[in-house]
Amino acid sequence: MRMAGEGENVKIMSVRGGKGFHDRLSGMGLNVGAEVEIVKNQDNGPVLVAHKGTRLFLGGGMAEKIHVIVVPKGD
Repeated sequence: MRMAGEGENVKIMSVRGGKGFHDRLSGMGLNVGAEVEIVKNQDNGPVLVAHKGTRLFLGGGMAEKIHVIVVPKGD
């Protein structure tokens, strides 16, 4: 997720981390298969994502553990 560009829609493909990390993401609705929009993504700062009408900040370290693919807009 760290490499995704602002304004891109992405789909979560996998997450590296332990059960606690997975549970934390799940509590925010960020499960494998979820689609989110990258609102803000600065070099070493947090990543702001939009998901189901909610905006969430993810720390840079968290974002690095989330593998995503870009989803073309309109699909």
